Amino acid sequence: MIYLVAFRNIFRNIRRSLTIVVTISIGIAALFLFHGFNVGTANQYREDMIHSRFAHGQINVAGYRENIFDKPWLHWIPDSRLLTTKLREQSFVAEVFPRVEFYGLVASGAKTISAKGQAVDGPAESRFFTTLNIVQGQNLSTESDGIILGEGIARALAVKPGDLVSVLGNTIHGSINGLDLTVVGVFHTGIKEFDDNYFRIQLENGLKLLDAATIESVSVGLRPGHTFKEVQDFLAVNFSNLEGTSFEVLDKVYYQNTVDWLQAQFEFIQAIILFIVFLGILNTVSTTILERKQEIGNLRANGESQFQIIKLLLLEGTFLGTLGSGLGLLVAVGLTWTVFKNGIVMPPGPGQTRNFITLIELQSDMALRAFVFGIATSMIGTIIAASRVLRLSIREALRGI
Repeated sequence: MIYLVAFRNIFRNIRRSLTIVVTISIGIAALFLFHGFNVGTANQYREDMIHSRFAHGQINVAGYRENIFDKPWLHWIPDSRLLTTKLREQSFVAEVFPRVEFYGLVASGAKTISAKGQAVDGPAESRFFTTLNIVQGQNLSTESDGIILGEGIARALAVKPGDLVSVLGNTIHGSINGLDLTVVGVFHTGIKEFDDNYFRIQLENGLKLLDAATIESVSVGLRPGHTFKEVQDFLAVNFSNLEGTSFEVLDKVYYQNTVDWLQAQFEFIQAIILFIVFLGILNTVSTTILERKQEIGNLRANGESQFQIIKLLLLEGTFLGTLGSGLGLLVAVGLTWTVFKNGIVMPPGPGQTRNFITLIELQSDMALRAFVFGIATSMIGTIIAASRVLRLSIREALRGI
């Protein structure tokens, strides 16, 4: 009976009930959308970097990344062919990318600049790294003498696809070696540091330039639904001398720090939104309950305990919180499917040079949290407002004082 009475009571003053419901729904919708925006921003950046630079993770000899060696090539992967063969046999691996990085000089005519090269498996990388964003020409694929340049390097050298450049570098034995290559493409990842300093050539040419026979690292692209932890577990069993580093660690400065920053920002904004919603609810509920002082006094005079009365009011607050939270979630979903269907165009972030589109990614766990927050806020506001009336004596309540 008390549930029916509480439900009917919310229709006694439709205007005030609607005010509470709308206040809660706006707050919950804003909270849900803001969280989805943050998640979308982080995931969009993550996918861009995975499919343009890092893949899902990288394999090196244990301790290689944490130390600086006088002769780093002595600490490269000794039997990379066995490693890549074994990795390709794993169900969770989509692509495997053996790589070597080196410093060198890139020259065209009278212009020469220092840059960092990546010797890569062109055909494999062109299939996976789909967000490298080739702005001129094409990605490096089967071109045996091809090279792709970061946009900053291409601009400094004033070269374009089809032009010849020379790459000079030191071999692992200390002598100078060089290659004459043809520019097949110019890329633009949006990360200025990378675009201004990196170029890519075929793995065979890189090993020839360095006069090396071993591989520095192996990057791994995973199939959907799998995590890099599976790669690390595989290495622990089969290649104990190697270690895997996930994308989150490789790009900690940009990605992981950004995710942590966005999470801290969201917690702060969440507190502000909930506080504003709480104040709105408290004001409206307080007015409603104060108008019902005589009714509450009559209930207490008829033998109803304070617990029973506050239970009734709490049920009313719960019903209003449920309606408001549910409506807020529906509004957020509706806006995501309509107004924000094609995402939000965002300006370049810190250290970036291109715009990107952020898709709002709503998550079920946040929907549950937002729903609970809405109900809890309504209940807390109701308790505080009700406690003011219940502190009155029966005589004062009946007199409406």
